[in-house]
Amino acid sequence: MIDSTKVRELVGQWLAGKDYFLTDLTVTPDNCITVEIDHADGVWIEDCVQLSRYIEDNLSRDDEDYELEVGSAGLGQPFKVLRQWQNHIGKQVEILTSDGRKLKGTLTAVDESQATLAIPTKVTVEGRKRPVVQDIETTTAMSDIKSGRYIIDFK
Repeated sequence: MIDSTKVRELVGQWLAGKDYFLTDLTVTPDNCITVEIDHADGVWIEDCVQLSRYIEDNLSRDDEDYELEVGSAGLGQPFKVLRQWQNHIGKQVEILTSDGRKLKGTLTAVDESQATLAIPTKVTVEGRKRPVVQDIETTTAMSDIKSGRYIIDFK
């Protein structure tokens, strides 16, 4: 079986000095290698091809045959690493909590321990007849987040 540590090292070498980052890497027992990368401005197919060729140039099919797939993290897919969260600060995201709640709002802050969303909420304001929509900040511990993803809005 292909060593995932070796593939991870190769990907790290290719990523060095680039704004791309690794979001996922898997090697199955039957040598199917899947590498997923991301970038704040999106992933270009040409860069996926370059990374694929770099890996192929440094792994020998004579030693062990393998299948290789290099791609992007995918728009609308759940975040897998902290850097994906950080790239979406100021954007609309959806969080699914461990207890099944869905929170939708603007991601205002995130770190290793927590994520903060500004969630539009109707609140009663003194002197007003009708409720007013205001952004209420809600902080959720990362350990309580089952998944988070960017909300694609076509409006």
